[in-house]
Amino acid sequence: MKRSTIWAAWPVLVLALSGCAAGGSGGSGSTTHLSAVQCRDLTELRNHAPLDHQRNMSELAALRSAGYDPSRWYDPYYPDDLEAAQRQVDRWYQAECQQANVQ
Repeated sequence: MKRSTIWAAWPVLVLALSGCAAGGSGGSGSTTHLSAVQCRDLTELRNHAPLDHQRNMSELAALRSAGYDPSRWYDPYYPDDLEAAQRQVDRWYQAECQQANVQ
């Protein structure tokens, strides 16, 4: 993978972390994986809203709760682990955030 691709993905990772500060990723024992804030931010990102720190951190928090750890210095599984976490967040988004928009 080219370095430019890695750096292009960095704002997305930073955005996901904001979810920790802005509402977390659901409590333990909760049946949901994404908070209302994360659903809102992910929806805005999917609708091509301008990137900002809060949305980036929110998305990163969702990716972290899906098992992605960007803090490892050497990750032999990158980008496969990031893509697996993105697929998991997409599944959670379809199951949890779409229901919230319908109701």
